[in-house]
Amino acid sequence: MFDLILYQPEIPPNTGNIIRLCANTGVCLHLVKPLGFSLEDKQLLRAGLDYHEFASLTVHDDWTACAEQFAGRRIFAASTKGTRRYDLNAYASGDVFLFGPETRGLPVELIEAVPEAQRVRVPMRPGSRSLNLSNAVSVVIYEALRQTGFEGCR
Repeated sequence: MFDLILYQPEIPPNTGNIIRLCANTGVCLHLVKPLGFSLEDKQLLRAGLDYHEFASLTVHDDWTACAEQFAGRRIFAASTKGTRRYDLNAYASGDVFLFGPETRGLPVELIEAVPEAQRVRVPMRPGSRSLNLSNAVSVVIYEALRQTGFEGCR
């Protein structure tokens, strides 16, 4: 299926919502430290409800450790600085989606490390700064699932 990487997430309820999304879609979630919260944070647990036990969650000490796990796989970096609309790519099982922290987004060096066609963005009105992280993740993940026939979902 798919893997989702949250690089240095900061806001517990966003990550909790994403844990719930991953549990319900079969997407494997990877968190890259440092995290802006504890995994026992009440807001994180509340947002994820009782889905934590159903999600595949891996925490990586740093970007290097995380990136090594995905060597040879296609990584799509999602950013407001992305050069391609998220819905214009043809996604396939095994693809990896990378999102940055809520207050600053992905560092330029991570964005530039992926091919330009894999630097994706969710369209917004001119002058808008960004979408909520959990909303942006949902939009992209559900497009990838749609393209692959909602494999594993009913």
